[in-house]
Amino acid sequence: MNIDRKLLVDNQTLFISFVVPIYNEAVNIKDFIKALTQSANKLSKYYEIVIINDGSTDNSLAVIETELLPDSHIKLISFSRNFGKEIALTAGLHHCRGQIAILIDADFQHPLASIPEFIERWTEDYDMVYGLRDNRSQETFLKRFFARIFYKTLGFLSDTKIPADAGDFRLLDRKVVDAINSCKEYNRFMKGLYAWVGFKATAVIYPVLERQGGKTSFSFLKLAELALTGIFSFSDMPLRVWSLIGILISGISLLYALVIVFDTLCFGVDVPGFATITVAIMFFGGIQLISIGILGEYIARIFREVKNRPKYIIDKTHGFENE
Repeated sequence: MNIDRKLLVDNQTLFISFVVPIYNEAVNIKDFIKALTQSANKLSKYYEIVIINDGSTDNSLAVIETELLPDSHIKLISFSRNFGKEIALTAGLHHCRGQIAILIDADFQHPLASIPEFIERWTEDYDMVYGLRDNRSQETFLKRFFARIFYKTLGFLSDTKIPADAGDFRLLDRKVVDAINSCKEYNRFMKGLYAWVGFKATAVIYPVLERQGGKTSFSFLKLAELALTGIFSFSDMPLRVWSLIGILISGISLLYALVIVFDTLCFGVDVPGFATITVAIMFFGGIQLISIGILGEYIARIFREVKNRPKYIIDKTHGFENE
C-alpha cells in the first residue's frame, strides 16, 4: 500500500478533493482559491475544489459564479440557507470523488504549506492526517479556557477519544470518507465522527495564521451549542450520572429518615425547622429540573432524528453534471 500511494504522489496522478466550506467569505474566497489552485497544481494533475456555500448573506456566491467557476477544477454546492459548518462539511464529503479529501477553511488560517506534509504522512500508510494547532494564543482567554474544559469533559464522558486542539483541517483517505458518509445522524459533530470511524491516524502540527479578511461567524453561543452536541452525541454518561445521583440521594434520605426515627423514639418530637425544609425543597427541586433538562436534550435530539428530514437543501450546483 505504501508503494502504491508513493507512486501516485510521485507521478502526480493522485486525485485530490479539496473540500472548502464557506460562509460570508466574499473578501477572501477569490484570493484563497487562487492560492489553493497554485498549491494543488504542484501536487497533482488531477484534483477538484469543492466549494460549499453555506447560505452566505454577502456576495460570496456572486464572486464564485462570476470569477471562479470558469475553472474546470472548481465545483460548487450552494445551500438554500445556512445549515452550519458541520453540515457543509458533510455535503462536501458526500459529493467529493477524490482518492483523498483535504478539508480546509477559506480564511487563510489553515496554512497551505502544511498540505504536502499531510500527503507525505498519507504515503506512510496513515488513513487520516489531522492538523494540530501549535497554540491558541490568538483566541480569547475565555475561549481557550472553555475549550480545555470541553475536551477534558468529553474525554471523561465518552469512549471516543477526540484529540484536543484538532480542528477540521485534515486529510481523509477515501475509505475514511466513505465510512463517515455511512453515518446517517442529523445532529452531527464532525470531530467526533472523525475519531469514531477509527482507522490509522496521525497528527501534523501547524501554525495558526491570521485571518486575512472578514470576521469569524462562530459566536460563543454557537460554539457552546456545538460543544453540547458533541457531548450528547458521543456519550450517554449524563443520563447515567443522574441515575447515580438519584440513588445516592435516596440512600442519604433513607439514612436521614432512620436518624429521625431514632431521635424521635429516644428524645421525643422536636419542632421542625422551616429553613431546613425550604432548603431541602429547593435543593431537590433543582436536582429534578437539571435531570429533566438533560433528559430533554436527549429527547430533542431523538425528535430531530426521527423526523428524518434531509441534512441540507441544495439551491444550485456546478461541476457535477457529468457525475
